[in-house]
Amino acid sequence: MRVIAPPEQTAAVRDLLTAAPGATHVIVLPGAAVQPVGDVVESDVTRESVDDVLVRLCELGIDRTGGVTLEALDTTLSDAADAAEAAVPGDPQDAVIWDEVVARTGEESRLSVSFQTFLTIACLLAAIGAITDSPVTVVGAMVLGPEFGPLAAVAVGVVLRRGDLVRRGAIALVVGFPLAMAVTAVGSVLLDLAGLLSTAQLADLSQVAFIYEVGPFSLIVALLAGAAGMLALTSAKSASLVGVFISVTTVPAAAFASVALVEGRYLQAMQSGIQLAVNLVGIVVAAIVVLMFARRQSERGGRKLSAG
Repeated sequence: MRVIAPPEQTAAVRDLLTAAPGATHVIVLPGAAVQPVGDVVESDVTRESVDDVLVRLCELGIDRTGGVTLEALDTTLSDAADAAEAAVPGDPQDAVIWDEVVARTGEESRLSVSFQTFLTIACLLAAIGAITDSPVTVVGAMVLGPEFGPLAAVAVGVVLRRGDLVRRGAIALVVGFPLAMAVTAVGSVLLDLAGLLSTAQLADLSQVAFIYEVGPFSLIVALLAGAAGMLALTSAKSASLVGVFISVTTVPAAAFASVALVEGRYLQAMQSGIQLAVNLVGIVVAAIVVLMFARRQSERGGRKLSAG
């Protein structure tokens, strides 16, 4: 953790970090900061303590008069660091840094050119995978899809009562998916005109029928994926998000709905739309439940730190 503090607040920041049970290796660099002007205070802080320390720094107004930067450390060899970790209850892998969660979901939920491009390309790949009955191509599209960011933002916004995150995530989904589906529909028309697509091809899709076949497992998978995705996002297991992307059929369902509509297969298009809605709702609901549980655990941990 690196803190830029005005000179008159440096002592308070230093005392805060030296008193925090999960902080160690405190370094003070007077006058090192140029913009904004101030002193730099650095410290190694265990994940379990970061959220509590950030709250206390914000109470000092450091987020307004200076700044706080967090950076993950891969390896630390120190008895002092081991003692700091042992002094704080909980496991570092399970600790939630709420400001980090808000920052990550905020960045990944914006309706940007890159977001729309990735979502559109993912839908086009999924459409080709469905037309060719290729599960490999469909899985590739699922990995490429960026939709979990806005879904996570909606969940975080609901739990933390951040209307800006809910709006940002909802706009990305409400605008992003229809636009990507429209481009996919245009692509399907072009494939049809080129003789590469026919309604007969959509009649026998044994390998990718899961895209539009809605059942109880659709909701179960969505709930499990939403829970796993939020656990990965709030913990130190972000690499697990790739597995979440592969497990849900949001992008393939959106893409196949476009293809089916173009070819006049309205039942399959409707089923795909339902599949998309079930997955989106299931992911958000499960993510909200996980976040509510994590927040309750964080509050209990914060009370223990304060009592200590």
